[in-house]
Amino acid sequence: MTSVRPERPRRAIPALLFVVGALLVALLVYGVLRQAPDSTIDDTLAAGRQIPARSFELELLEPGRALGALRAPVERASADGRVGISELRGVPVVLNFWASWCGPCREEAPRLQRAWREQARPAGVLMLGLAMQDVTSDARAFVREFAVTYPNVRDPTNQTARRYGVTGLPETFFISAAGQIVGHVVGVISERQLTQGIAAARRGRGSRGTQRW
Repeated sequence: MTSVRPERPRRAIPALLFVVGALLVALLVYGVLRQAPDSTIDDTLAAGRQIPARSFELELLEPGRALGALRAPVERASADGRVGISELRGVPVVLNFWASWCGPCREEAPRLQRAWREQARPAGVLMLGLAMQDVTSDARAFVREFAVTYPNVRDPTNQTARRYGVTGLPETFFISAAGQIVGHVVGVISERQLTQGIAAARRGRGSRGTQRW
């Protein structure tokens, strides 16, 4: 008489595959979330509220020149060859994320330099460029090509961009003297957006509260 083979192991196989599949999906979701940029800033701006600027301390790429009244705070912040956003507290800041390999950044660069010279610097608002994932020599060549005279820092990684929720280049953040983000522009910035953002950074609030343009 031939004995009957137990069926329990066979029924256990699909259950085991299900568990393994669920674990793989969970790991995939976890990995995506780990790599996804932080969207908290935009969520807060969309709700009409301000949010503290994300901290960073990065290598000074170019110190800028003809800074006028902003020379002293910039020199204090960059005395050790690095600049932290918290070291600029008390000064409104226009923070622009860019890279030399970014085509739209080339379109935007002359507009930013003109706004710095004609609007931001005379109003006591500092423009600060942040070159990300860029070779130092290429980034400096970009600054020279477009005759950029405001200071720039460099992040060889994308860590700062992720903390700010940056999803592409260029992107610009307007930060009040109190260190609060009061506006954000995704993509190539217009002259109108620059004028609004510089005014918002100086006032410490957007024209209708905090906003994303």
